[in-house]
Amino acid sequence: MDAVVPHVMQHYNNSVITLEGEVVVFLAVNVNLAGTLDWVMVQSCFGSQFLLILEKLEIHAGYRKFFAAVQLIGTREQAEHFTYRLELNGTRRRLMWEATPLSIHERIETAFLNCDCLVFHPRVAELFAENGDLSINVTISMT
Repeated sequence: MDAVVPHVMQHYNNSVITLEGEVVVFLAVNVNLAGTLDWVMVQSCFGSQFLLILEKLEIHAGYRKFFAAVQLIGTREQAEHFTYRLELNGTRRRLMWEATPLSIHERIETAFLNCDCLVFHPRVAELFAENGDLSINVTISMT
């Protein structure tokens, strides 16, 4: 498991930030850009590390959606001890998803295909974004 974070950093050209704490704000910049995009962050708390993955994917010709989920860098059994919450907040609006994190051994793509994650349309992203940047409040708690 110690090699996972360096591998993620290398895969994303060292543009992955690590934030400490149970509650952090993940800033995805330029979410309004065209095409398939992804943003990744590492969150460290409770002696564990978690990956937040936000992807804007083209589902079919010209139709895009955002997908966001959290993976524990650990086993499925370890992941069962945690809950994560992703929250978008705006003026008179809130969009929230709460679930057990996936293990790093589970494919994030499967969660995205099954919509077992936070899923929203680019127009919804526009409602919450400021100048093209989207803030996602991420909370990790022990169950």
